[in-house]
Order: sequence, then structure tokens, then C-alpha cells
Amino acid sequence: MKKGLHKLILIIIAISITFLSISCATGRALKTEEIKAQAISGTFTVITYGARFSGDLENIVILDIEDDKYNFEVFAPEFDYKIKKNVSAPDAIIMAESFIAFHGAFKHSQVSQVKDLDGRVIGYEFRPLYHPSEFGFFDVLDIHYWLDGNKVKVRIDLIPEIKKRLFIDETFQSDSQ
Repeated sequence: MKKGLHKLILIIIAISITFLSISCATGRALKTEEIKAQAISGTFTVITYGARFSGDLENIVILDIEDDKYNFEVFAPEFDYKIKKNVSAPDAIIMAESFIAFHGAFKHSQVSQVKDLDGRVIGYEFRPLYHPSEFGFFDVLDIHYWLDGNKVKVRIDLIPEIKKRLFIDETFQSDSQ
């Protein structure tokens, strides 16, 4: 049983590394920089990702600046996220803060600006930070942005330590039942 579990974990890690290598090779990685939410102004397309089940940790909100040359695309099935267009900055901030506070271990938010290759702000990210006593980390998300033409692709995942913990817990629970 343990040998099969180790093999499965190695396969998952290999697939993840392959995906990350391909996505970075075909696009250009973008950087984020932490800011205060009060600095945000304009009109946005609001992308809410997560809150799919009660224990969902992968909750994030992206504010895509409207009327610029970039559009954000989440690399996930459409049922994992929702899109709302033409939202003012104050309303978008309230939506974002409310959405990412979904999980019971939520501590506070981290707001970052997403910049294009020339350093221009093209959007914003709201991510939850959790009580470290719950998961061992404040930030459990692994989020990557890359440019593919005028599309900003977004991959959202949990950090490996959390995935491993959740996977082992789920395996243990299903084996013991």
C-alpha cells in the first residue's frame, strides 16, 4: 500500500513539474507586488475563484482592469470561477475582501498588483492569509501569472506542503473507514 502511495505522489509531482515547465516556456512569467487596497481605482472585471466547498482553501479574487489590452484567463474549469464585469473599485474591493474571507481559518487578506513585462499594473490579486496554527503557513496558495499574447493566464494551486498534508489526510481517512 505504501509503495503504491509513494508512486502516486511521485507521478503527481512529475506531472506538476511538467505542467509548470511547459507553461513557463510558452509564456512569459509576470510578477506581483504587494500594495494597500486603498490604492486601487478604476473599473474592473472581477474574477472570483474558489469557495467550491466548505473547506476550500483555494480562494482568490482577481481584478482585471477593464479597457486595457489584457484579459485574465484562469487555467481551470469554468465551474471553478465566476466573472462579473464593469465593477467600480470600491465595490470590487468589498466583493474581494468578502469572498476571500470564506474559510474559517481566514486571518486577513494580502493585496498585490499584477504587472506586465514593462512594469505597468494590469490587475490586482486578493488572496487569503490563514492562521498559521491551522495549516502551518499563512499563505497556502501557489499562484502563477504568465503572458500569452494579450492574455494573462493564471494557474492557482496549493503549495506542495499543504497538498501533501491534505492528500495524506484524505488517504488516511478513506483507508480507515
